[in-house]
Amino acid sequence: MAHVRYAADGPVGAERFLAGLTDFTDRRPAIWPGLSSRLYRVHQVGDTWAEATEGSDVLGGIWARERYDWSTPGVVTIECLESPFFRRGPTATWRVSPTASGCHVEVDLHRIAHSPRGFLVGALVQLMGKRRFAAELRTALGRIAAEPPRA
Repeated sequence: MAHVRYAADGPVGAERFLAGLTDFTDRRPAIWPGLSSRLYRVHQVGDTWAEATEGSDVLGGIWARERYDWSTPGVVTIECLESPFFRRGPTATWRVSPTASGCHVEVDLHRIAHSPRGFLVGALVQLMGKRRFAAELRTALGRIAAEPPRA
């Protein structure tokens, strides 16, 4: 099992960051580093939830169909629904809170492997995930802050 916690602060308000985190338009891969546009597909979007297939091109492509839920203010949970690499179940909780200069984001990520490639990815996540994912989060915060506010 891979389990990492990471956090970052950014110069964008909490609501604006949450809007970027729950944006399931074609611009999503441009916001989130490591998200492959080749693997990205939106299946359904509701008022406080979405189902999408997302992944990375690492190791030839690692993907999962996930359900995002943002019905609790300031919290986005992501559940793995299907993946050839990871077991079905909860995978991440994102907590976003306002700060005087923007927002603070904390992520608690769980992945449970069920294939050889999944076990390899899990080991890499356990070893290097905290640093890499925190850097990607800071990049996403900067990209969202650089965009004009959406109406």
